[in-house]
Amino acid sequence: MITVHFVHGERSYLPELTAYQAHIERLGHAVQMHTQAHTVPGDARAVWWICGRVPSDQARRLKGAVQVHEYASASVAPLAWLKDRIKQWQHPVPDFRVFQSEWVRQRMGFGGNAPGAVPYALRDMGVPEAFLTAQALQLPEFDLVYLGEMSRLLHFVPLLQTLGQAGLSLLLVGDVPLALQQRLATLGHIQSTGRVPQDQVPAQLLRARAGLNLMPDVLPLSEQTSTKMLEYLALGLPVISNPYAWAQRTALAHAGRVQLLDVHATAAQWQAAVQGLPPHQTDRQHLQSLRWSQQLQNLPVWPALLGAAA
Repeated sequence: MITVHFVHGERSYLPELTAYQAHIERLGHAVQMHTQAHTVPGDARAVWWICGRVPSDQARRLKGAVQVHEYASASVAPLAWLKDRIKQWQHPVPDFRVFQSEWVRQRMGFGGNAPGAVPYALRDMGVPEAFLTAQALQLPEFDLVYLGEMSRLLHFVPLLQTLGQAGLSLLLVGDVPLALQQRLATLGHIQSTGRVPQDQVPAQLLRARAGLNLMPDVLPLSEQTSTKMLEYLALGLPVISNPYAWAQRTALAHAGRVQLLDVHATAAQWQAAVQGLPPHQTDRQHLQSLRWSQQLQNLPVWPALLGAAA
């Protein structure tokens, strides 16, 4: 048995870490999480960096370990391109790389396939298995529910006001930052739960008729997976989203379950969209490919990372 040491920043929501831990423990190995690289023991045999920045001195200190660099997203503005190039140029060379998608790999500047290039795999976001079996225990209390990063809603305050004009109620699941609280103070149609444990998220989302996905239509956000939309779909909720590249592709892949509505849509258009929602899906067996276990089981990184102790 070996221990895989994950090094990540103190971001608030990294569901992939829970999935990785469960998968590695099922394989008979152990996991430790670190928010600071210096806490990884010098004799570690496997280190998985969630990038972020990988300090060269710490990578050298851990040179006896198999090292994986994971890029779950590309850098965001300001200076996004420069940030990505700095990571490409300054990060030490790992034994393996993992990218959320081919788009992220290309964006990060690792698109070459020259002889001797670092092996890599693509790993999309997933959902816990419980999302595919959870069922609503009562009729929905809200028209819409929004899960996840709340600060992005500051881009959509006029849209949130339009929802109130349309007579639609909205539940926010997660911490609402102070700046957004101040903007929502006069909007009585919006309620929030605060932070909830992941195992309680399905019950909260199922309090609504549909999931709301809002993403600024800017790179890299417009090309990256919206975990919240996958979670809505896995729970059987229909989804209303603003149109952008990834959402448009997902709407095609889940025909009839994702409705795209412009951010400048009127109150009447929102009313019509909600009235036209398809019913909740109780049987989601056809969505098994969304499971985290499905996303992780075929990653080619495991023999390199764990093979020596298999």
